[in-house]
Amino acid sequence: MERQIDSGLPGRLAAGPISWGVCEVPGWGLQLPPDRVFAEMTSLGITATELGPLGWLPTDGAQARQVLDRHGLQLVGGFVPVVVHEPQQDLEYAKQAAAQLAQAGGELFVAATVQDQRWSTPRPLDADGWKHAGSHLHELATIARHEGVELVLHPHAGTLLETKQDVDLALAHTTVPWCLDTGHLLLGGTDSVAFATDHADRIGHVHFKDVDTAVAHRFNTHELTLMEAVQHGLFQPLGSGDARIDEVVDALRRSGYSRWLVLEQDLAITGSEPPVGGGPTLDVQQSLEFLSTLAPEEAINR
Repeated sequence: MERQIDSGLPGRLAAGPISWGVCEVPGWGLQLPPDRVFAEMTSLGITATELGPLGWLPTDGAQARQVLDRHGLQLVGGFVPVVVHEPQQDLEYAKQAAAQLAQAGGELFVAATVQDQRWSTPRPLDADGWKHAGSHLHELATIARHEGVELVLHPHAGTLLETKQDVDLALAHTTVPWCLDTGHLLLGGTDSVAFATDHADRIGHVHFKDVDTAVAHRFNTHELTLMEAVQHGLFQPLGSGDARIDEVVDALRRSGYSRWLVLEQDLAITGSEPPVGGGPTLDVQQSLEFLSTLAPEEAINR
């Protein structure tokens, strides 16, 4: 019998390659090959994934879809770093990224507002800056929609949308839907449960991460870089950290959320390659087991 891992959750469950250390941030570490990552995903009963960084899969969307089809995986969408605060933005880059996602079968253009494509240290925006960025995001969303995908705005450490002040300003001056990321919101000081409750109408996508707040404090006080914090266990298997994933699930269920839930336990592999079926796979399995405890009993026993 095919394993059902998403029964009873308020949405469709997928995974992200970042749980296997495959990341968009430059210099992140060892990038495991797609065939290995996807084989381990499917061994856990996962049937959908996000794209991974540009170039990890073929940049031709049809070719990327062939790789996904080989493993029986549906594409949810992809994480796309965008520069939206400058006077002009690279619309052709956004169009190409959106077209690739659509051709590969994706639904979502997950936009992260970086300072530049080198991920330089962000310079926070004020209200006027976010009004300008909001206008550019609306323009990108129109382009994405024309190509066949929906743009969602992703808060992320090391970007212009990081702190609670950033989040509050961006909520006030943007109109696009958001990706609720439990880990990155917590890192920046935003309560994910309150966000899920107060801004339910803005949530178009969800990333699940759990966080060790002791390590988060060391990151926020600049004792550790993001990558160093990840290596020190910043992100934990779901249910073993402080991000109150169970309460977020309850809030999403109350609001009627029914879209994608992507399991993302950020990992950086800087040593030797982990054994097949070990390391990342075991952590993802632990997270899936935790999520299964949050489903109503009648759903689990279908």
